[in-house]
Amino acid sequence: MIRLGSNSPTRALILKNFGIDFIQSGGEFDEDSITTTNPKSFCYEATKGKFDELYKKYTVKELPLLVADSVVTCNNELLRKAKSIDDARRMLNLQSQNSTTVITCMIYKSLNLELIDISSTTYEFNKFDEKHIQEYLDSGECMGKAGAIMVEGFCKPYIKSVKGYESTAMGLCVEKLRPFL
Repeated sequence: MIRLGSNSPTRALILKNFGIDFIQSGGEFDEDSITTTNPKSFCYEATKGKFDELYKKYTVKELPLLVADSVVTCNNELLRKAKSIDDARRMLNLQSQNSTTVITCMIYKSLNLELIDISSTTYEFNKFDEKHIQEYLDSGECMGKAGAIMVEGFCKPYIKSVKGYESTAMGLCVEKLRPFL
């Protein structure tokens, strides 16, 4: 059993699908306090900030702690969670017919181990259909997702090629975590 330090239903689903027992305890870390625009640095700083907050609250005496964060980058631009539907549309249009990378950082700590990993998965997307973009925006599923993308949903039919794990793109590289559990 581990403590997932995240409010993400997608991260919870990944752990469930891989048969990892967990309880979910998210935090309140303010990602807007991070000033870097470097995607990998931002991802690490967000994960570390969340980890530090939750480690102070829970420690790892009872349960190991797992914290993760993801960002998206396209054309060297850091794409965080969309602030509006128009922002989500801008991000999706940027990614259409383009290479897009999802960077996920995780920190796992138990009494005997501390694992820090930064992984990335890169997608080459075909052109997104404008009507499909509008349906996706109208559904609201794009909100709360880094870069407004959902590789297991909206983006799936547009994937031309992929390098990396889908779990990384969904927010937690469980394949790298499992050997340490």
